[in-house]
Amino acid sequence: MEMEKLVSLCKRRGFIFQSSEVYGGLESTWDYGPLGVELKRNVKEAWWRSVVYERNDMEGLDAAILMHPSVWVASGHVDGFADLMVDCKGCKKRFRLDHLKEKKCPDCGGELTEPRKFNLMFKTQVGSLEDTASSIYLRPETAQGIFVNFENVLTTSRRKLPFGIAQTGKAFRNEVTTGNFTFRSREFEQMEIEYFVKPGTDEEWYKKWIQDRFDWYISLGIKKENLKLRPHAKDELAHYAKACTDIEYLFPMGWSELEGIANRTDFDLKQHAASSGKDLSYFDEATKERFVPYVIEPSGGVDRAVLAFLVDSYREEMVRNDKRVVLGLHKALAPIKVAVLPLLKNRPEIVEMALKIKQGFGKSFKAVYDDTASIGRLYRRQDETGTPFCVTVDVESLSDKKVTVRDRDTMQQDRVGVDKLKEYLDGKLKEGGF
Repeated sequence: MEMEKLVSLCKRRGFIFQSSEVYGGLESTWDYGPLGVELKRNVKEAWWRSVVYERNDMEGLDAAILMHPSVWVASGHVDGFADLMVDCKGCKKRFRLDHLKEKKCPDCGGELTEPRKFNLMFKTQVGSLEDTASSIYLRPETAQGIFVNFENVLTTSRRKLPFGIAQTGKAFRNEVTTGNFTFRSREFEQMEIEYFVKPGTDEEWYKKWIQDRFDWYISLGIKKENLKLRPHAKDELAHYAKACTDIEYLFPMGWSELEGIANRTDFDLKQHAASSGKDLSYFDEATKERFVPYVIEPSGGVDRAVLAFLVDSYREEMVRNDKRVVLGLHKALAPIKVAVLPLLKNRPEIVEMALKIKQGFGKSFKAVYDDTASIGRLYRRQDETGTPFCVTVDVESLSDKKVTVRDRDTMQQDRVGVDKLKEYLDGKLKEGGF
């Protein structure tokens, strides 16, 4: 599909807006609208349910965005978290060196400067006065918050290896080359796991986590043919990584990283132990051994996942010579589960019945009431927003106490009694994995 079509739909239907749009916008920053925030929340909840609630070896964490500056020195971010950049002497544009195929400007063919390091971290200050403030950084990843809390979580949860710590949260990178809608932004949200294992078992767990994370996307509706695994070559591995595999998705701009699974070895815990002076080793009661655990890290972006689910669910089809645009989102991810629509909004008794039905769904799932267009246009509007079911209240509903339930994907319509409606929809949503 064309990215422009998705961008238009997201703006038109309230999924994603350009940040600060009334002031001309701020490049590569995005606001999630009424439907977008629900979709994003559903993606995070589906991830949390899968990796925390449905497992017996995982704890959760919400670490602070602001951390002690020494964290980033120990992790290597202060000295090494940088891209090599070049500038065109002609058009003055800046490019990442690793994105260039030739030693000249891809836009104007001009001569390029020598490569220079450009640190990606945002710096800010802590303190009431700028001249006495301490310089700190906005975190460029959530992982370090997990590593520095390893001992805290281990002690309070009384976990034994192997076990993991899961976290979702904002991260910030001063990307020079951005674009492709929400794919690469300066402010983004991560879904990250650090899974601690005994050295020697790391390769087994690494392979298992690759498969588990690949299967998660398929379970939520991503087409298998649009996903692939790409192991990193040795020359592209991060300095701390023993191995890394990307789960790539076929975005409109081509195959690109959706999530990475890395074997980070014991690098991070050893670095923080040496820098802080704290013992971050693990004592195995069964074998009476003390060692520093290895770490397997599945790390995905919430925003990239949302984008992939939107792209993969988008389809256009002709129905009676009319184009129908549908977001066939998995029922667990759909921002709105049910739309209640009165056939005649000028009949107060129909409106009252429809509003009462909508109100009854409030404790179970997100439902909306809409009477702002004809029934055909209302159906099309809900198709575009990914709503699985529409409930129509008509004149006959007043006498037979039944409503029409329309399925988004099949467009099949069933007549269901109001007293059985909640049970009917609960069953349909449960069948769909909600």
